[in-house]
Amino acid sequence: MHSRSALLVTVLALSIAVKPIEIRANSITLPLAKKLDTGGGAQYLVDQDRARVRTLIKRGLNIASHPNRRDVTVPTAESQAVVYIAQVNFGSSTTEYNLVVDTGSSNTWVGAGQPWTPDSSTTSDNEAVSVIYGSGQMEGTLYTGPVSLGSGITAQEQGFALAKFAQGFQGYDGILGIGPEDLTLGTILENPTETIPTITQSLIQSGVIGQALVGVFFEPSSTNTAEGELSFGAPNPARYTGELVYYPVTGTSPASRYWGIDQSITYGSTTILSNTAGIVDTGTTLIHLASNAFLTYQAATGALLDLPAPAGTGLLYLTTDQYSQLQNLDFHIGSDTYTLVPNAQIWPRALNAVIGGTSDRVYLIVTNLDTPSGVGLDFVNGMSFLERYYSVYDSDQNRIGFAWTEYTSSTVN
Repeated sequence: MHSRSALLVTVLALSIAVKPIEIRANSITLPLAKKLDTGGGAQYLVDQDRARVRTLIKRGLNIASHPNRRDVTVPTAESQAVVYIAQVNFGSSTTEYNLVVDTGSSNTWVGAGQPWTPDSSTTSDNEAVSVIYGSGQMEGTLYTGPVSLGSGITAQEQGFALAKFAQGFQGYDGILGIGPEDLTLGTILENPTETIPTITQSLIQSGVIGQALVGVFFEPSSTNTAEGELSFGAPNPARYTGELVYYPVTGTSPASRYWGIDQSITYGSTTILSNTAGIVDTGTTLIHLASNAFLTYQAATGALLDLPAPAGTGLLYLTTDQYSQLQNLDFHIGSDTYTLVPNAQIWPRALNAVIGGTSDRVYLIVTNLDTPSGVGLDFVNGMSFLERYYSVYDSDQNRIGFAWTEYTSSTVN
């Protein structure tokens, strides 16, 4: 393996003011803005999320069995109801481009929205790059040059694509992919066995950070005060409490192609999912479980399944009386337990209307993967989980870390 340096979506910024970048020893902290799709697409949240996960499974299996294939398909992150946006500069341009942060893909590219013009600080051999997403695609040209995260923090020789054609990315300028490097296999059409280093790896090569890891913080909120953060090079201890514990990336495919872990899940004293492989993914909004586990969770909670969009939300729902009886949902990773308290298992009630729901129902954020357990990717811990726990993605040691935050047991929803 060689390494190389339609529908208009209206988005409401839930966090308008962007904090300055913080520079610490061998690490940098990049603030994120949270955006909510208010153009009607969020009503199809379950369908969009599930389509992404299905594409993740397909993509992972293709890499494992056909690493040289050109028909590369990866899920689109911008079809989420909620996304986190990083502001990035390319080349010598001072224009800030809004990129969706995605741990489920690894190509970084620009050109879906604001135009970017190549300049003397960038070079290109005119190699074509193509990425087909779950509900969109990008075709463009590979460039190498400086990519800045602001305040002089620059990856000097970053490979990125300038989109000539992009479909399904209205409202955003591109993707900031921070998944494993192997996910870029097959995206350079003339050289499908070559990969493109991620922004994390390029920051190391530029001497900006000391470790190839990214810490991710998301703040749960149903108001306009939410914020997020990427910490490159080292975790940011100001964002978590207690001990940060690491776990090896699973060896089970296709989850092993992503930021995958092994875990089991219990609800009270009921086993929901026996120990199995799945992934942690910033590009998925909900928590997805294999069909048998989902049905066990539904039976244990007494929830009913809403009609699919557009007639309903497609989510499980409770009455307020049932919600008062909801128990903890425990995720067992290694020898540790990460709990979603009842409030963490529900969609923010102030945003019920955004997903086509009604004010009298309490919607749950656990949904059906629509595949049986045993396929090698039996769960997805999406943003609903990651808004309650700090997470770290360590490429150097092929591991994922978790820690509690001040919002782990919050009743914000």
